[in-house]
Amino acid sequence: MMDRRTFIGATAALAAAPAAARKAEHAVGLQLYTLRTLFEPNPVGTLEKVARIGYREVEYGGGGYDRMDHAMLRRTMDRLGLRAPSIHVGIEGIRENFAASVTMARALGADTLILASVDFASRTDEGWKKAVELMNRRARELQAQGLSFAYHNHDWEFTDRSGGMPLFDYLVANGDPSLVKLELDVFWAIKAGREPEAIVRRVPGRIYAYHVKDMTAAGAMTSVGLGNLDYAKLFKLNRAAGVRHFYVENDRSPAPFLPDVTTSYGNVRRLLRQAGA
Repeated sequence: MMDRRTFIGATAALAAAPAAARKAEHAVGLQLYTLRTLFEPNPVGTLEKVARIGYREVEYGGGGYDRMDHAMLRRTMDRLGLRAPSIHVGIEGIRENFAASVTMARALGADTLILASVDFASRTDEGWKKAVELMNRRARELQAQGLSFAYHNHDWEFTDRSGGMPLFDYLVANGDPSLVKLELDVFWAIKAGREPEAIVRRVPGRIYAYHVKDMTAAGAMTSVGLGNLDYAKLFKLNRAAGVRHFYVENDRSPAPFLPDVTTSYGNVRRLLRQAGA
């Protein structure tokens, strides 16, 4: 017969199990650049709609978020149960406006600064070398402040060259592997002819996040699950990748936008569960 103490312990364990499972399950996030047309005129209403879909993480990028009231955005996220682990900034955000970027990240509750892209001058042979040196320096400075750094790719990093190799390969070889992480945009890597699984195997533990979008047979962007990209295969490598966040994004999301990100949310969530993530 179960005594009172055993019963209470068993009941507590059963109650804690679902909470632990929820904590272990990766949240599906949304890169807000996807909804920039909606977000810029109505950030609060857009965040409310995002939360209603089921998203629990957002990544700021575009839509004029850098000029908004960040305290107001943070209050809104807190009210909705949303968090922003990372934010996107341009090259100026880690160069001349670095201090302001750090302040903005902290105000929004982010712990990682993502370099979203660079200017054309930085895509040259010498320009990229200087950019990677800057990434290393800023990553060290961020670490000293309890923050992290990652770089987000497009397709041109795999085709433009520096130091006799593609820019992406130069970054992998010369960026500090312990500090300069990668936000792998799966669509753009495949568009450039790279296999994302091969990238993961080359840089295990270095993938901070995925930008998750799908590709039609014609090579266009579409909602996750409506294209041909094999995320079931990629997500089997999540542990090896070290990936912490899965951000839905569609640079060319069709109006009215919300059906697109709703479809992607459901399919990414299903794929992650099937992968045991």
